[in-house]
Amino acid sequence: MTRKSFICGNWKMNATHLDAIQMVQKLSYRLETADYERVDVVVAPPFTSLRSVQTVIEADHLAIELAAQNVHWEQSGAYTGEVSPPMLAKLGVGYVIVGHSERRQMFGETDETVNKKVKAVLAADMVPIMALGETLEEREEGVTEQRVGSQLVNGLAGLTPDQAVGVIIAYEPIWAIGTGRTAEPDDAASVIGFLRRTFGDTFGGELAEHVRIIYGGSMNPGNVAALMAKKDIDGGLVGGASLDPDQFASVVRYWV
Repeated sequence: MTRKSFICGNWKMNATHLDAIQMVQKLSYRLETADYERVDVVVAPPFTSLRSVQTVIEADHLAIELAAQNVHWEQSGAYTGEVSPPMLAKLGVGYVIVGHSERRQMFGETDETVNKKVKAVLAADMVPIMALGETLEEREEGVTEQRVGSQLVNGLAGLTPDQAVGVIIAYEPIWAIGTGRTAEPDDAASVIGFLRRTFGDTFGGELAEHVRIIYGGSMNPGNVAALMAKKDIDGGLVGGASLDPDQFASVVRYWV
């Protein structure tokens, strides 16, 4: 079966709201209708830029979709500095990145909190982009499959099959994030193929053919075509290259 490609630009802690307006406008100028027919194009600005980007998308009738980089699992409450799922949903956010390795490593997120966020995002009628991946040490020890398999199963724990198939899984080897190093296409495809089989073992083989699993870890115009040529890789969670509209458009138009 054919799964529509999914490319999300994670801007991380970059771009003021004024920068963000220019970035999304420039990106839109470089994309054509045919691009959106082949690829779901998504940008994930910082929280402070979400409203500005949403306004541009709506005013200019852009087919670009909006994602947030994080969320709290509670609906409201005394959680200073946090943002709730309903707040994001009211801003027209369609996707939320949860479990990014930088959140896990720097801010103590666990499989348990990632699972809470996945459920909260789904309950707010948004789509989780659930990130997972191994460290260089884990890779060298030969426990990559054990590590990412447990992250997948724990992150999706308690979901129905229909809920789980709607989650976008992002495999991002931690050693390749922001380093310029990229997993070789065969290696990335091997891990993503394992994740698809693991998903199938948990939720059924038929649904495993429908769930979208993307690659994150220094995807750029130079390597995107080789990665996307692998049948199990459905797109990318793009970091640094997404900050340059020209580069990001080239990633989106990987087949050109």
